[in-house]
Amino acid sequence: MSTVVDLRSDTVTKPTAGMRKAMAEAEVGDDVYGEDPTVRRLEERVAAQLGKEAALFVPSGSMANMIAVRVHTEASDEVILEAMGHSYAYEAGGMAGISGVQARPLPTPDGLLSPEQVEAAINPKNAHFARTRLVIVENTSNRGGGTIYTPEHIERMKQLTERHELALHMDGARLWNAHVALSRPLDDFTQHVASVSVCLSKGLGCPVGSLLAGTRAFIERAHRFRKMLGGGMRQVGILAAAGLYALDHHLARLEEDHARLARLTGGLAQIPGLSVQPERHPTNIGFVELAPGSPDAKSFVERLRALGVLANATGTRSLRVLTHLDVDDASIERALDGFRRALA
Repeated sequence: MSTVVDLRSDTVTKPTAGMRKAMAEAEVGDDVYGEDPTVRRLEERVAAQLGKEAALFVPSGSMANMIAVRVHTEASDEVILEAMGHSYAYEAGGMAGISGVQARPLPTPDGLLSPEQVEAAINPKNAHFARTRLVIVENTSNRGGGTIYTPEHIERMKQLTERHELALHMDGARLWNAHVALSRPLDDFTQHVASVSVCLSKGLGCPVGSLLAGTRAFIERAHRFRKMLGGGMRQVGILAAAGLYALDHHLARLEEDHARLARLTGGLAQIPGLSVQPERHPTNIGFVELAPGSPDAKSFVERLRALGVLANATGTRSLRVLTHLDVDDASIERALDGFRRALA
């Protein structure tokens, strides 16, 4: 493990030796022609795990979500989602730019929309209003602190969307973490959504790649929009092999990341000048608040960096920390020491 403790994101991991070997030995073909056997194996495996008819390998989670929006909506439709959800806050306005739809962002204290909140935001069927067409849920919720939509919560959301003839998409970038944290099958979470995206480079430690899953007809249409967005790749089995390796070797170990996040947030909660609520962070994402009188978050992050600890400022007095494949037990102790010294 590196002497620098990088807690900025679970996207900063490096491929393991075993993953690199799998990538180097991957059987490949031209995926645009549908001839890459490793990509096909990955798509079929992920579709089966998610309980969907088909899946499509794409370069990024943002592209997967934007394709889903494009398939489910028409220009001038409205999409309901959480106010800090990834599709709204961190995808460069792609819904508007690519699909011509408008967003209805709803704020929540924990990143999780309630069916009642969503129902209150649905527009009347009236020519004056944008047509509400799609609801997006993010599982786990990044800015919620790794909070989880349970399968039961998603089922209630599905009942609502069915009543109002809306589509339901899950941004499941970190669905792997929810699956491990609750010890529930992946398809328990996805059986009630029309489409779902999952990310290989968050949590699972792959260098790149996401998948979008749904019905076969949905994926056939998604395939066209992937091409339109420049997501058609050639001998991409080299990357798909990393995903297959990760599913075999890195999925179950996510419980280690969750345990280390609990150790980290528990330790940070004991440091004067920091405010942390470990019970609000059930997976691998935590948020830390700096007490009044402490340095602002941007300055504090620079202090941490000088001490070999990397974190992201998410507000004037808040920081985000994530655990991942490249953070071991010793890293947690170094991080706690860095926070103490930065406050001294």
